Amino acid sequence: MTPGPLVDMAPGLPARGSLIGLDLGTKTIGVAVSDPDRRLATGVETVARKNFTTDAKRVLALAAERGVVGFVLGLPINMDGSEGPRAQSTRAFARNFSKLTELPIMFWDERLSTAAVERELIAADVSRAKRAAVIDEHAAIFILQGALDRLIRLSQA
Repeated sequence: MTPGPLVDMAPGLPARGSLIGLDLGTKTIGVAVSDPDRRLATGVETVARKNFTTDAKRVLALAAERGVVGFVLGLPINMDGSEGPRAQSTRAFARNFSKLTELPIMFWDERLSTAAVERELIAADVSRAKRAAVIDEHAAIFILQGALDRLIRLSQA
């Protein structure tokens, strides 16, 4: 299945089932998962990036452990709506990843997610070192929760 925008792919999702959210950083991948009713996103782990095969294998293992029905990838779109190198890298990851799984891979606009999470952690008085260790996982939670909220609104429309 070809990766695509969440709103375009939502009608093809089963009524229930967990989703995994990914924040693809250059050094790490933040991973979050939803409950089967898709109400709440919670952090799973931060995967240290090695190479595509190793990274994909770990993400697929996490998905299998949790019986997920799809993936939500944060798409880092620029503030002006254009796509830069990070967005292209995310799309390339999704294309390659789609060859390894039949599950849907959906993109979610993650503009400002890391900045929002950083502000939240600073407000909670989390030290700089601790923030660096958890920022990608928290960004994945932020991304997935935004997608879950949108899916709820779509189902009510």
